[in-house]
Amino acid sequence: MNTAERTSVYLGLGSNLGDRQGFLQKALHLIEELPETSVQRASSIYETEPWGEADQGSFFNAVVEIRTALNPTDLLVAVKNIEVRMGRVSVQRNGPRIIDIDILLYGSEVMEDDQLCIPHPFLPQRLFVLTPLRELAGSALHPVEHATIEEMAVRCPDTGKVWKTDIRLQLC
Repeated sequence: MNTAERTSVYLGLGSNLGDRQGFLQKALHLIEELPETSVQRASSIYETEPWGEADQGSFFNAVVEIRTALNPTDLLVAVKNIEVRMGRVSVQRNGPRIIDIDILLYGSEVMEDDQLCIPHPFLPQRLFVLTPLRELAGSALHPVEHATIEEMAVRCPDTGKVWKTDIRLQLC
């Protein structure tokens, strides 16, 4: 399949255990290895307060833009397999984790089933995801909210702190 037939997808990456930068970088490398998928760009890394379960270390978060021929369900399976390969163990919801990879936007696709909801249902409420997404795609239109990512970030109710670091992911 050629690049023209691939869909632009934004993935959120997060880590708050161990070598946070290293885990984000390894996840990016493994995403690049997915079939019929290429990483286009990566946001800066942002340090953020934990969301939900506050009694844990701060996160490093970033967003990457990929182009892929994988359908949304196959992409979800692939990124969840990357999490498992990297050693993620789900002990508590919104708890500490080595790596978290979420599909934020899949083109202009809107879908919901038992395993996957696109766009990510909590995107409008999470400044720690909207901020790096805004860096890459501020003028992109959210297909459900009918607002740009920039507009959503400005009106986001999340008051958690988000600090842009000087750290960048290295594209493969």
